Amino acid sequence: MARMHRRRRGKSSSTRPHLEKPPAWAGTKPKEVEKLVNRLHQEGLQSAEIGIRLRDQYGIPSVKLLTGKALTQILREGGAEMDLPEDLSNLMEKALRLTTHLAEHRRDIHNRRSLDLVEAKIRRLARYYKREEVLPADWEYRRRATELQMR
Repeated sequence: MARMHRRRRGKSSSTRPHLEKPPAWAGTKPKEVEKLVNRLHQEGLQSAEIGIRLRDQYGIPSVKLLTGKALTQILREGGAEMDLPEDLSNLMEKALRLTTHLAEHRRDIHNRRSLDLVEAKIRRLARYYKREEVLPADWEYRRRATELQMR
């Protein structure tokens, strides 16, 4: 979402090479990766943190290449309950931090605009997840309900 609310160009980064099978140097088996993913989730890590830890500490370049399944699919099969998608919950936590800041600093107009932009992203993402049937059709973002839920 680089150009959504600003005229900046966004972060430039390299793209992963297109591979159809795992590299020869990645010697871990799919069952080992699935056990490792479930263990890291039980330690309290989110899916993005699990992917980074697998890449940096265990030398696993891509969970999907090795197992044929997405990381969130492995977590669901392992019995992990995810009521909200990770990106949506992170945006909601950011909105909560901004609302607590604005409760103390009422005249901070820059953060008020930032809160409006974050909530617009939340609503846009929620509309996408409703269309993809990840969220129920009657789910709605409310600022007060989020404050009570996240605390």
